Amino acid sequence: MQKTQPASGFKLKIEPGEFTDSEILVMMGENGTGKTTFCRMLAGAEKPDGTKSVPAMNISMKPQKITPKFKGTVRQLFFKKIKAAFLNPQFQTDVYKPLRMDDFIDQEVQNLSGGELQRVAIVLALGIPADIYLIDEPSAYLDSEQRVIAARVIKRFIMHSKKTAFIVEHDFIMATYLADRVIVFDGIPSVDARANKPESLLTGCNKFLKNLDVTFRRDPNSYRPRINKLDSQLDQEQKSGGNYFFMEEES
Repeated sequence: MQKTQPASGFKLKIEPGEFTDSEILVMMGENGTGKTTFCRMLAGAEKPDGTKSVPAMNISMKPQKITPKFKGTVRQLFFKKIKAAFLNPQFQTDVYKPLRMDDFIDQEVQNLSGGELQRVAIVLALGIPADIYLIDEPSAYLDSEQRVIAARVIKRFIMHSKKTAFIVEHDFIMATYLADRVIVFDGIPSVDARANKPESLLTGCNKFLKNLDVTFRRDPNSYRPRINKLDSQLDQEQKSGGNYFFMEEES
């Protein structure tokens, strides 16, 4: 399947693949390699070239850019858009409360900060009944603590609801925490790109980091991924072994 953007001439080729329920697929790739285009195609907002079509699916999408058009409070917005989920005790426990929505539930939507809007957008996306959740850049405007909480919320929700999520995420640590499998986008940004078929976190991260010529190690104390200094001994050792994303086996 292929998509050509008429205005820019950008071409995206999509390799066939499959996904299951209770699974999060994270899309990794440089800017301009078609991740948002792919999301819009899944959502039905853009059509592939020729006579091919994307199967109709019940989809909820959190867009990359959030524009607060709603006139009223966050509570009023939730009652209008996701009343059933908002009143559901399980949703309150799994999604609403961990994201600390009570901190600004009665504030005007148009007065919210970027981080508050992001949390509202995540709650709205997860509050709409769907088979597939498309979540574009959930970590934008969130601080490091909020990113961890948002990742946990999304992961728990997808597992409990037995749905599927496709997530675009540029925070590499958050992406590796979220992903069950990854879809690597490669090629020439804004010109000609490809979405590869879903693959394991380890092989996908290796492919993505190899494209960037970057290696990661795991910090021995915090276990968080750390970037190796270019051409350092560790960097050279990992590259020679093809281990761009160093992930020890769980003991």
